[in-house]
Amino acid sequence: MSDLLEHAQDQQRQAVREAAARLLQARSPGYTLPQPFYNDQRLFDLDMKEIFEREWLFAGLGSEIPLKGNFMTMDVGNSPIIIVRGDNGAIHAFHNVCRHRGSRLCSTERGKVAKLVCGYHKWTYELDGRLLFAGSDMGTTFDTSEYGLHPVHVRSAGGMLFINLAEQPENCEPFFKTLEFYLKPYDMENVKVAASSSIIEEGNWKLVIENNRECYHCDGSHPELLNTLQEFDDTDDPRATEAYKALVAKKQADWDAEKVPYQLVRFGRRNRMTRTPLLEGTVSMTTDGTPACKKLLGRLQSPDMGSLRILNLPNSWNHFMGDHAVVFQVDPIGPLKTRVTTKWLVHKDAVEGVDYDLAKLRKVWDATNDQDRQLVEENQRGVNSSAYQPGPYSATFEFGVVDFVDWYAERMQEALKEQQEPHLQLA
Repeated sequence: MSDLLEHAQDQQRQAVREAAARLLQARSPGYTLPQPFYNDQRLFDLDMKEIFEREWLFAGLGSEIPLKGNFMTMDVGNSPIIIVRGDNGAIHAFHNVCRHRGSRLCSTERGKVAKLVCGYHKWTYELDGRLLFAGSDMGTTFDTSEYGLHPVHVRSAGGMLFINLAEQPENCEPFFKTLEFYLKPYDMENVKVAASSSIIEEGNWKLVIENNRECYHCDGSHPELLNTLQEFDDTDDPRATEAYKALVAKKQADWDAEKVPYQLVRFGRRNRMTRTPLLEGTVSMTTDGTPACKKLLGRLQSPDMGSLRILNLPNSWNHFMGDHAVVFQVDPIGPLKTRVTTKWLVHKDAVEGVDYDLAKLRKVWDATNDQDRQLVEENQRGVNSSAYQPGPYSATFEFGVVDFVDWYAERMQEALKEQQEPHLQLA
């Protein structure tokens, strides 16, 4: 019976993969995706398996686990993960699953431990994942060396931590090396999280990313953000004005003198980074454009660093300014539910109430996040309608969204390319 059930489940999974491949092959370039990619549980499960369990995901900051035994946890779909600082500053990542009966080892978001101890039956692991103790009841032939924690690939780049659940992750060293170079002036090991928020958006993770990848909606939706933000970050952008180009040239001369990188660098459609000015006369993403923190990050001598924008698909975008940084992490929870975590970073020696006011630091992005949540949720409600059909993107204003959707479609098709003709219709 169990073999028959497993066979039936395999057939169902195969049918879903084949149907997804057919939908992607038939989609119109430059248009939104077919409806099932935004609301179908089966395709959400496929996203988790073929995208989130294969790509390098932003997981947090090295400065959040500064000492031996400090740990943080996150979930990738149904897979709980733990990231822990071990001996000699080494950072390890594991599936947060005891090798005894599968209980989670660490149930809190972060903490500090001497060893990793399962609360169920006290199996005890070293910080490098080795099983140290399982009790005498396991018998004399039990070999602890065979029951270490299952490792997860982890990479620190410029103080940002990335994990990958694949057995053999794709080589992204060019991106990581460039990220280290761009973040070096910020001395990211010496920042702290001044504030953090997690909001639940009742929408598919792809709608969350799409919303972020364009500012077509900004003028009517983000008054706080547009006090300082340029709606584009590239002088080759068709919307770029001569005034913007002149401002870029002026600021780049200043940044050259400061010896900080600013060039636009792309790594396919997945990763990009660039430094772009904020609106002239503003230096930080605050409601009045003045610094949110008196103590600048790293070795920077001027708050007027514009915004270093960093994109890492599928789950992060970031803004680094002279006085503070704002990093974002996207975690899919279900086909219609996504967690967006925002962290505000300041110099580790900055003192709240002296060097920075927390309300001023948070105000712009607290407001923007809530506005984006409403936009995504209304978008999802419309996409769920029987009247929904894929609609055309604006090549001028939404090319970033086109890049994301094309990247997603290409990555998914690569994973599905060996599948046969579909037997299951999803739409």
